[in-house]
Amino acid sequence: MKRLLSFLLCFGILLFWSSCRDDFEFSPSKGQLEFAKDTIYLDTVFSTIGSSTYNLKVYNRSDDDIVIPTIQFENGLNSRYRMNVDGATGLSEEQEGKFFENVELLANDSLFIFIETTIDISSPELGALENQFLYTDRILFDSGSNQQDIDVVTLVKDAVFIYPNKDDVTNIVETLTFDVDGDGIQDDTNLQGRFLTDEELTFTNEKPYVIYGYAGVGAGKTLTMDAGARVHFHAESGIIVTNNGSLNINGDYSPDQETLANEVILEGDRLEPLYSDIPGQWGTIWLFDGSINNTINYATIKNATVGIIADGNQYATNDKLTITNSQIYNVSSFGIRGTATSITAKNVVINNCGQSAFAGTYGGKYNFTHCTIANYWNNSFRQFPALLLNDFIIDEDNTVFTNDLTEANFENCIIYGNDNPEFLLENEGDAFNYKFTNCLLRFENNNLEGTGNYDFDDTNFYVDNVFNDNPDFENPLENMMRIGEASGANGKASTQFSSGNDLLGNLRDSVNPDCGAYETVMFDD
Repeated sequence: MKRLLSFLLCFGILLFWSSCRDDFEFSPSKGQLEFAKDTIYLDTVFSTIGSSTYNLKVYNRSDDDIVIPTIQFENGLNSRYRMNVDGATGLSEEQEGKFFENVELLANDSLFIFIETTIDISSPELGALENQFLYTDRILFDSGSNQQDIDVVTLVKDAVFIYPNKDDVTNIVETLTFDVDGDGIQDDTNLQGRFLTDEELTFTNEKPYVIYGYAGVGAGKTLTMDAGARVHFHAESGIIVTNNGSLNINGDYSPDQETLANEVILEGDRLEPLYSDIPGQWGTIWLFDGSINNTINYATIKNATVGIIADGNQYATNDKLTITNSQIYNVSSFGIRGTATSITAKNVVINNCGQSAFAGTYGGKYNFTHCTIANYWNNSFRQFPALLLNDFIIDEDNTVFTNDLTEANFENCIIYGNDNPEFLLENEGDAFNYKFTNCLLRFENNNLEGTGNYDFDDTNFYVDNVFNDNPDFENPLENMMRIGEASGANGKASTQFSSGNDLLGNLRDSVNPDCGAYETVMFDD
């Protein structure tokens, strides 16, 4: 009985409240809308690739409930933009994302409009266009004297697209087949991609390249990238160089360090500022065992899973990889990972890697001069230091296999980071040859110093190095790795290994050069 009385009492209160309340009455808007932005800038997109979604907040600051008679694009149904208004997509399939009628907006309330675009630069109705252009439109709210508008602007770039074939019936995407293990037999892989045709083996600076899946360089072929080329990779994409194939990246010095116009830049295909420094957006540059004479000069490789993987060819006449005047940043695993291979590097900077900046594993031959091998990764815990050298691998049965580290010379380098120590030397075999000469090194470990590979008084392995002095990097968290006047690397390099210019084109001091890829500069305030 009490429950029934309570229900009747509540029901009576609701009836009384509803009888006193007027229904919402919406009056037409009178041009009094306010907007969070006066222009919507959709970041640069490639032709035919959809943009990210951007939003516009629209306010009704008045005390009246209003209805907006129409919201539409100025270019009407032909607009290359599409929008969603508070979850609605439009009145009909034809008008979807283009035209909205009688949009209600309560007093002192707001609504969201979400905008995106996909533009084909080759569409006939857009006319003859250059490699990039600004596409603009306006969102019109109401019409006549009450009309208000918001500009929408997008920079669209044409590009060369490289992607694997896909079977229209089975939807199976083409995968790469090549000799993976060097036994002369072609192996099927699960790597989506295809081999580049002869006509695709030169990347110019005329248009950017967008790669889906792995672009393969076949046996006896050479992929050449000209100075100023821009290469963008979709998720889980990259470049694979197979047996007797080569990669030659021929960048050049760029006087304007803001644009790096002459460098070759390899990064992901998301161009929004939000993605400019996000690691792991694409796969890797993979130099398989048997690929030869790979060279990289003046390149920036960033936001990959692994910057470069180099496998095998340890005893080849020419080095597997020669990399100079280049930068590798923001990779989720290793900057460069070499396995039983041979690498020569000069004026190279590696920083912000989820594991090691450089790892020379299962032996090999490595020579690094005037390189900055640093790691200021702060996205997660990392297992390894900036520099890792070992001469073994362990298979799934826990069997240990060793291979000679024939040489690993680090001359006039900086090896540093936000962990300690920042180099690790692990050997299980007989030949483990390494030497650090005139380097700035970070290593403080009382349990290891003075023993085994860490006897810093042994001149067979350590000569004229500086330990644990601040390198005075400009801003390592932002990959600004120049060194200042207070750097412990200043004047500590040897003229024996120093010549020519630093990474910025500055002539090295002929008497007291500095360690690392950069000569000292005075930072701007």
